[in-house]
Amino acid sequence: MDRFRLDAHVKLLDQAVVERAKDRGLDALVYAPHFVRLPEIRRRAERFTDDELLVVPGREVFTGDWRNRKHVLALGLSEPVPDFITLEGAMAEFEQQGATVLAPHPEFATVSLEAHDIRAHRDRIHGIEVYNPKYLAGHAERARELAATFGLPAFGSSYAHLPKTVGEVWTAFEGSFETVPEVVAALRDGVPRSVYHRSGPRHRVRCAAEFAHLFYENSWGKIDRLFLSGTEPTHPEHIAYEGRFDAVSVYTDTD
Repeated sequence: MDRFRLDAHVKLLDQAVVERAKDRGLDALVYAPHFVRLPEIRRRAERFTDDELLVVPGREVFTGDWRNRKHVLALGLSEPVPDFITLEGAMAEFEQQGATVLAPHPEFATVSLEAHDIRAHRDRIHGIEVYNPKYLAGHAERARELAATFGLPAFGSSYAHLPKTVGEVWTAFEGSFETVPEVVAALRDGVPRSVYHRSGPRHRVRCAAEFAHLFYENSWGKIDRLFLSGTEPTHPEHIAYEGRFDAVSVYTDTD
């Protein structure tokens, strides 16, 4: 039986990432960088897709403000959705667009869906991430417990913010897919799959490197975004969104 290998969430994409993905035996990866608008993500995904590797565009949307962030991974969007809107507003928009909605790193740090969030939006969520290299001891077990409790399919990803982490984790589906819509539908429809990850000292090094990068993101990286950079391209007040999300915006330039 064919096994389709997907790294279901990476943050970076260039030729080195593509070559590493191929070396790791991946068939596809989901590219969902922070603070990049959907049209640009789509263009880059198409640029790096070839006969050997399919790149699926996605958006990890930051719901809430910087003090109360909950990340949600959306695939198959027809229109851009900004960051810094309410979780309820984001979920309603995803449902309206018929998107595939995934819960990355549940109950992780202060940036994730909690059990009560998953319960409230159970019918709009199509999968729970049960492993990525940033997980701490016991976190994978808790994520699997949440998936079982809510009867949601599991998935795993490298959640790679660093090139060498790509392919450390993969989700293997029964069957074979050739297009982005087919992969998005497989995640949405609960096609049978298993989650795998590499092991041994090298994997532990990659896990440590990714966790160190997380510390950077939430220290200097956060300061840069809050005080030194201009308005994010995915800010709901950005002109590109034409005021469509003003009613559910939670973060403004004057906050």
